[in-house]
Amino acid sequence: MTSPLFQNYTSPWENDELRILRDAARRFFQNELKPHNDRWIEAGIVDRDAWFKAGEAGLLCAEIPAEYGGGGGDYRHETVIMEEMLYAGLGGFGNQVHSTIVAPYILNYATEDQKRRWLPKMASGEIVGAIAMTEPNTGSDLQAVRTTAIRDGDDYVINGAKTYISNGQHCGLVIVVAKTDPSQGGRGISLLVVETDNPGFKRGRNLKKLGQHSADTSEMFFDDCRVPVTNRLGEEEGKGFVQLMQQLPQERFNIAQAAVCGIERALEVTLDFVKQRKAFGQRVIDFQNSKFKLAECKTEALVARTFVDQLLLQHLEGKLDAATASMAKYWCTQKQNEIVDECLQLHGGAGYMDEYEISRMYADARVQKIYGGTNEIMKELISRSL
Repeated sequence: MTSPLFQNYTSPWENDELRILRDAARRFFQNELKPHNDRWIEAGIVDRDAWFKAGEAGLLCAEIPAEYGGGGGDYRHETVIMEEMLYAGLGGFGNQVHSTIVAPYILNYATEDQKRRWLPKMASGEIVGAIAMTEPNTGSDLQAVRTTAIRDGDDYVINGAKTYISNGQHCGLVIVVAKTDPSQGGRGISLLVVETDNPGFKRGRNLKKLGQHSADTSEMFFDDCRVPVTNRLGEEEGKGFVQLMQQLPQERFNIAQAAVCGIERALEVTLDFVKQRKAFGQRVIDFQNSKFKLAECKTEALVARTFVDQLLLQHLEGKLDAATASMAKYWCTQKQNEIVDECLQLHGGAGYMDEYEISRMYADARVQKIYGGTNEIMKELISRSL
């Protein structure tokens, strides 16, 4: 969608089919889910029924082939759905993790039997997906994970703890990053799919957070949790770190795209506010400072939009490399935080009040510089390409 901010900007990747999908997604998110959002924010979790509704509407797993129950589209279809979800203020609905992170791992690395077992249920909303990377003492350094999965006959026995796991309360399936050979460091990591009705799996707390209050972000514990060897992703053991490195560029690019949506939404609600709010006998937008600040923000917003749209074309051709995805994630999330802060300032005291959308956007934006690999890690990855 071309934001109302940029009426002369034409998307280089959107077509009539995608515009039809966008209209349908907008109606669904605005009419079916947004009316419940305040209640979900208070509860700290969305209704489980929201996943079934989204599945029924065809808005889950859009780039998964139709033979596995998905939408049969490509990453553009996921982008359209994500953008409309975020424009509706539904950042706590964890479809970004479910459809653009978890489902691609299964599509790319699972056996045919595994794909047919899990993907149709993910597309329908019967199963919610999660991925467990972060541990209490291990953040961006994935090679340092301590969770182990030791082979015992035809099973792996998993022991360890994970934290900050998106979709942690609702998930029925979680991809666990674990050491199948602790002596091998990164080369000893494998990805194992744990179905959450497994004995030995336990959900922890639904964690309280600075922002994204309707997202169920949780702890997870594995205590002699046995999963069959057939639940490993990939034919060979010890390929998990390579699989993570192959998939993380899309995850980081997706975070960058979400940041641009956040920027655009923040500017839209702020423009509406400053055109109506008066101070010292004139509208807030009529002050030179307001106009100059918004001019700066609009310029950076268009730079960010142009950047991610061009990278989307690269990604569709399989040419988005890790360093460039890291650039997008770092720069766009940094700009999101800066611009949302400027927008909150233009709201004055109202911006600090929870009843105003901009205050929630401010709190929600902060984690964007942290998850998916901190922005400091992004700069380290970028520096390797110098």
